Amino acid sequence: MISEHLRLCICLWKEIFSIVVLGGGERMSPCQVLYIDYGNSEIINRSEIVEIPENLQYPSVAKKYRLWGLRLPADQNLNMFDQGKTFLGSLVFEKAIKVRQKAKQKDDTILVQAECEKVDIGEEVAKAGFAEKYRSPGSTEDVEKREDAVQNQCKKMRAPAQLWVNKPGHALCNRPRVFLDPVAAPARNEVFAGNRMILTKDKTPASAPVLNRGLACVRDQNLAEENDIFEEEKGAHRKENLNLLRRQKELELEVEHLKGELQIINQEKEASRKRAEHLEETLHKYIGTKMRDLAANVKVLKEIRHAKKSAGFGEQLSQAIKLVTEGNITVPCSLEKLQKLWTEYDLAQEVIRLCENVDERDELITKRNEVQQNLYSVVKEFILEVDQLFICERSNMLQELSVSLEMIYGQVCEVNDSEEVFQQFLKWKCAKIEEFIDIRNHTDAALRILTDLFSSILKCFDLSSEAFSDIEEVPGNVDEALKEAELCICKELKTDLTEHDEKEKGIIKSAYSKVMQKVCQEQDLITVIQKTYLASVEFKKEAEQWLNRTPNSDNLLSIKKAVKSLKAQLRWKLTEKNNTEESDDYSELEITRIKEEIAALRNKLLQEIYREQEEYEKLAYLVQKWFPELPLLYPEAGILSYMNSGGLLSHSLERDLLDAEPMKKLSTKRPLVCSEIQDQKVLLKGYSVDVSSEAKVIERVAKYHRAWDQQKEKSSLLQLLFLLFCKSDPLVYLMVPYYPGASLTAVQADAPLTLEETLKVMKGVAQGLQTLHGANIVHGSLHGNNVFAVNRKQGIVGDFDFTKSEEQRAAADTMVIGTLSLVSPELKMGQPASPASDMYAYGCLLFWLCIQNQEFGIKEDGTPEVDAVGMDDKVKSLILNLFRCDRLTAEQVLRDDCFLLADAIPVPSQLGEEHEPPKEHDSEKTDEEEDAVNSEKNAVNPTQ
Repeated sequence: MISEHLRLCICLWKEIFSIVVLGGGERMSPCQVLYIDYGNSEIINRSEIVEIPENLQYPSVAKKYRLWGLRLPADQNLNMFDQGKTFLGSLVFEKAIKVRQKAKQKDDTILVQAECEKVDIGEEVAKAGFAEKYRSPGSTEDVEKREDAVQNQCKKMRAPAQLWVNKPGHALCNRPRVFLDPVAAPARNEVFAGNRMILTKDKTPASAPVLNRGLACVRDQNLAEENDIFEEEKGAHRKENLNLLRRQKELELEVEHLKGELQIINQEKEASRKRAEHLEETLHKYIGTKMRDLAANVKVLKEIRHAKKSAGFGEQLSQAIKLVTEGNITVPCSLEKLQKLWTEYDLAQEVIRLCENVDERDELITKRNEVQQNLYSVVKEFILEVDQLFICERSNMLQELSVSLEMIYGQVCEVNDSEEVFQQFLKWKCAKIEEFIDIRNHTDAALRILTDLFSSILKCFDLSSEAFSDIEEVPGNVDEALKEAELCICKELKTDLTEHDEKEKGIIKSAYSKVMQKVCQEQDLITVIQKTYLASVEFKKEAEQWLNRTPNSDNLLSIKKAVKSLKAQLRWKLTEKNNTEESDDYSELEITRIKEEIAALRNKLLQEIYREQEEYEKLAYLVQKWFPELPLLYPEAGILSYMNSGGLLSHSLERDLLDAEPMKKLSTKRPLVCSEIQDQKVLLKGYSVDVSSEAKVIERVAKYHRAWDQQKEKSSLLQLLFLLFCKSDPLVYLMVPYYPGASLTAVQADAPLTLEETLKVMKGVAQGLQTLHGANIVHGSLHGNNVFAVNRKQGIVGDFDFTKSEEQRAAADTMVIGTLSLVSPELKMGQPASPASDMYAYGCLLFWLCIQNQEFGIKEDGTPEVDAVGMDDKVKSLILNLFRCDRLTAEQVLRDDCFLLADAIPVPSQLGEEHEPPKEHDSEKTDEEEDAVNSEKNAVNPTQ
């Protein structure tokens, strides 16, 4: 079939027609072209193959061709078939092909050998793997020999045929079988073409040429019949050869299969020989090996039994169940009553705190005292009851139990509140232990039998014994005893290490989760009891001091009286100093003496003011804890004013009594003076207030101070020392520690921070922001003049303008450093200030410290171009996260890798020493720099 063989696709170009197919012959009439592809054939118009001019369309141009000696593989798929067509087309495309005819089949398919220059196209197709070489039963040599034989026979028959062809009476009989040479056929046609036969109406030959012409036709018909017979014989031989070739291949495959089976038999034979050798070798030392393995297993079994591991099926969990079900802490009987009385007591205290009517005050106090007495009695009862519960021991035991169980069993699953979980576990454990004990007993029995056998055998081999022992008297079978002992030992060892199935795992997990649930419940109860116990002990201790007793403000008023006297003396001495300096008989010694007296009086005054602050703190504590009625009882003491200011407000300290030096260069809008109290330099910042704004300023100051007071120096906030008034001016002064030259602006102008110093300082700033944000305070004006680098290693967040709201502070002109705006994009769009806007300003400060003098660009949203600036990769990543819309919080910044690195970097020794304060820079400040005015080129000493 055509689909079983490769086909030759010849591009019908002008050169191919003239050289290969036509050989430059004469023109012929147009014809239809037969297109031959890789495996199929179909008759199509020649225009669908290639555009051929009309004058080149000839008959017999396209024929069926097949590459000689090739055939398609039986397992070739359609994809491979298409690739073969493409490959064959690439070999013959637009090339002159030399075609040599090898044979012709019955369906007019011509077997040819095609060559392009010296390349055999058929060989190239076979090498590419698209076909395989094939020699039909009638190979090329056979075909050529048969063709030669046919030609020779035709030559031999040619002469006799010419003799009898002209004889009359022999035209239609005794025709010899002649095989005509296909090459000689045209010549014969030319010979006979010259003779014409003319037929009459009665179909009789008109002349001799007509007879010759008829004889020629008969001869040609005979030759055609002989040729058909030859082709049939040729096909039969080919079919026979194909059958023989197929049988040959089947035999070859069978031989290969037998060879493979023989090889397998040889391999199995070799393996059997090796096994036999190994078995023989094993038999020689079987007893020794058997006894050595058995002894090793017995040794392991002894160790396991000694450690009591084998019997530990859920032993720890069983103990935990017993622990949480027996001896657990129960709710004290007095706890509920105590909690109820405590709620009633707190309510009574709150009612007194909110009372403004003096007439109702005494009645409320009496009722509170009754509740206080009852609470005191129940507190004592509760303390005695808890002391007998061994709370601490039980808590430690439960903590250790939960840790150990969690290490063994892992995560807890949900479980119901039924106690059946424990019963199910204990039932399973008992069954498991019984099973294991039974296995252990079998092991002991097997080893005992083996030991008895060995003892009996020893007697048979004891030459020193006078008694004669017969081996037949030895009871039992040693081999069976050894085997039984080995099996029992292995089973016990395996049982110790066997994992639980899913059902058993579920039982254990449920029991474990139930235990952990009870542990958590009891720990929660213990926590409540402990907190209540500690509060009760504190209450009992202080109640014994203040029960049936009300504190007074006599000590505070006495201190105030002493302060008032010292203030009068100080004013007198200040007046005396001024008069002496203005008198004509001016004396340096007198002035020095007066100054020393003024300094001594000022120190005494400050000491009394500190005593006054301590007394205020005691009274404030009593007001919050025990006696909320004290501000009502002693309004002249001003306790509420002190408490509302967070302990900062002092009416006894006045700005005129301090030896204050005006800071003229920095006081462009707000009064700013520097002073010294108890060898500490302080800065007094004045705020203009009226009746309506005074309360708001005090509230903001108190909120800031409470945030600092939670962690003190660890808060990384600027400490506020005092809040004081000025009698001569409507000003309130805020006193803060003063340390010049440590603001970021001043430090960078004098000696820029290194990367390590920057990270240490900015970590402290992040801590300060975390403290403020944790207290719901938005700084709003974080810039280079109120962020300080103390000793170049400790970052401090400075205070802000307490007369302005956070939105007003964020909109101030001071929110810029260099050419970089510290205002976040959302603030520019009109959104309110928030902790996120503080973190944006923080990111800008960090960026400014890290780039030093490098230039940078600004994006459309106002954020700086960070990627184009060279800096540490971790720091750059942190800054980018601070400039995003969903920027990091202060807490997240403190956990960043770059600050973890900063903790590992040792601080140079010179940084531990205090630096000499640099000279102040004479830079002009605008009136809008309210916060910068207060603290420019200044820093804080938080340890003071």
